[in-house]
Amino acid sequence: MITLPELDGRHVRLEPLQRRHAAGLAAAAAADPSLYRLSQVPQGQAAAAGYIETALAQRDAGTAVPFAVVRAGDGAVIGSTRFFDLEWWPWPPDHPRYLRGDGPDTCEIGYTWLTAAAIGTAANTEMKLLMLRHAFETWQVASVCLHTDARNERSRRAMERIGAQFEGILRAHRLATDGQPRDSARYSVTAPDWPGTERRLQERLAAREELARS
Repeated sequence: MITLPELDGRHVRLEPLQRRHAAGLAAAAAADPSLYRLSQVPQGQAAAAGYIETALAQRDAGTAVPFAVVRAGDGAVIGSTRFFDLEWWPWPPDHPRYLRGDGPDTCEIGYTWLTAAAIGTAANTEMKLLMLRHAFETWQVASVCLHTDARNERSRRAMERIGAQFEGILRAHRLATDGQPRDSARYSVTAPDWPGTERRLQERLAAREELARS
């Protein structure tokens, strides 16, 4: 099991997901349920509690690191996200990566959603910046991948705006929220991509902050 401290930014902090976040998640999701037709977002307190139990089971199995997204200004829960599909590669014993031994070699960022008022704000940009920075600079992963329902144009454009590269469509890849096999659009950021992606995220964050001040 990998546990992380809070990842702190100016606009949001990512707190390790706990059962105490259930009420906040339910309230955040209730703001506009129509936004989540193609995303797995819990509706109601009971669903939020179940969502957290599933995430904690993945954490305990060592396959995920889930977070509650909390607004820095007032401590309100505004969404959730997680690292998952953590993979450790079989490096030879004399390889520096083997000897270092901490952190996965690749992972996915997903299960990401925000309350209606936070979509398109600095919170979304900073959340991705904090997670990608941790993955590439602390864990030193080789790559981070992101998937979304191929029909989810809003999510796909968001991935492209941060500089993630489109890799293709995985057919019948995962179960969709409508109970049918879904096609997934796959995007990725690799270690050589990271400096450019970081600059783009920082520029977008500065632009969001300037817009909020105007």
